[in-house]
Amino acid sequence: MITRNTGQVLEKHVTLDVEGIDRLYLNAYQPLLQMPGGVVCFFKQRRGAQVASTTLMAPMTRAFVRAVEDFARSHRIETVRFTKEQRKDDVTQARLRSFAADEGVVYIGVAQEKFSAFRMRKRVNPRTGSSYGWLYRSTVMCNQYYFYVVDADFGPLFIKISSYFPFTARVCLNGHEYAKRQLAKEGIAFEPLDNGVLSCADPERLQEICDRLDAGKLAAVVGKWLARLPQPFTPEDQAAGYRYQLSILQAEFARTQVFERPLAGRVLFEEIVKENLDLGRPDQVGLIFHRRITKKTPGRFASRIITQGVIPSLHVSYKNSRIKQYLKEGRALRTETTVNNTRDFSIGRRLDNLPALRAIGFAANRRLLAIEKLSQDCQIGQHSFEALNQPRLVNEQRASALKFGDPRAMALFQALCLFVLVPEGFSNATLRPLIAQLLPEHPGPYGPAQMTYDLRRLRLHGLIQRLPGTRRYRPTQQGRRICIFLTKAHARLLRPGLTQITPQSPQPDHHPLSRAIQRLDHAVETLLQQAKIAA
Repeated sequence: MITRNTGQVLEKHVTLDVEGIDRLYLNAYQPLLQMPGGVVCFFKQRRGAQVASTTLMAPMTRAFVRAVEDFARSHRIETVRFTKEQRKDDVTQARLRSFAADEGVVYIGVAQEKFSAFRMRKRVNPRTGSSYGWLYRSTVMCNQYYFYVVDADFGPLFIKISSYFPFTARVCLNGHEYAKRQLAKEGIAFEPLDNGVLSCADPERLQEICDRLDAGKLAAVVGKWLARLPQPFTPEDQAAGYRYQLSILQAEFARTQVFERPLAGRVLFEEIVKENLDLGRPDQVGLIFHRRITKKTPGRFASRIITQGVIPSLHVSYKNSRIKQYLKEGRALRTETTVNNTRDFSIGRRLDNLPALRAIGFAANRRLLAIEKLSQDCQIGQHSFEALNQPRLVNEQRASALKFGDPRAMALFQALCLFVLVPEGFSNATLRPLIAQLLPEHPGPYGPAQMTYDLRRLRLHGLIQRLPGTRRYRPTQQGRRICIFLTKAHARLLRPGLTQITPQSPQPDHHPLSRAIQRLDHAVETLLQQAKIAA
């Protein structure tokens, strides 16, 4: 018998729980060649040209293309020109199955894609009337060379290098493939999962391997293969400082929880879906991602549940990033946060920011799971309920009651549910608009004074606490539980229950609760008549 409680399923029916970096999509760029001024310096000072012009870029392109062709010919590497409708993953998987070496280039792919390059236009000096060249960024279509390789430590990965100046590259690799390679090297038995691990003889060592995948190891493997592959920049250029640096274009941080049998995973996800149909509102996206959402926050915010066949998945988006939860191969719950723009979290794009980004990604996964577990285990005792509905005196400060059912109190509870997992807290200004939206038919504007009064009530009742040295607050652990319980009780129990038993409800006889109330009324009336005290 498998319980349907989310928390209990995760505690009792999970055989392996591991979190680690999943896919990483890195940008390899030349820092000195990102602006027109840097390009001018490269050609005039480094290459000795009289005038910086785009015509000087074409010989570099031709030399790089010849180097790629010579590399493929000398190493007997197949070159594949991708068609428009062709899936690169399908081509790669077919060749990986027949690739027997521990390390090497599997094949080279060529595809025409958009690329941000430099162009030149003529400008006229308004004072002298003379014309001069002006470099500017523009999007062009050019050949991109995909080097699909197998690394001894990281497994399959690819490096894509543009054939146009400034020859920006992209690198795609997978942290789970790295973990599998390390387990195999250490002789630790494991059962692979598609893009993950299904079972492992030493789970603690597996987690250590995932934790130790850092920016240094990533930079080392990229530098290793860039040194082996054809380079558009000469050794002299590189010695002069024109070397690739890495930044993060996309990063996936995954938590995989493998169930002892597929039924447990299916039961769990059915409960998660059921809970999120009405509780997973777009405002909750801000809670998951450790960021506040205001009217000025750009981007699209949404949460949705998608069912493909019989396998559901839960998606939550925040700006350019998202969190996804689904059953992997019917055996494991995969919760993964994908960051598509590090600026969404006020973090730089350089690879050395990976530790900070890792902390955000893994914390987002944990917060989503915590919300899902708390939503089904939020009972409170009678004492807590009664104390909330009575005035309270704390250190000679009196706070009025937060009565269950009062529209303003319920708006406060519901808004705090949206902010339960915001570690940085919330202020009067950020919470006030949410309360105003939740108040039904409010007679006047809900201003700062009303919010200040309510924050004081919430604090003295122990639902929130003030962050030291700030004017911000956060819910207490008990406050989170109380707010979720009262919000669910009001939205899922009281309101639908009253709707069923009121005489004005449509077809009241069709509701089981309404029929039970009618039977109770009839039994009471019969008892009164038998006692000869009926009116």
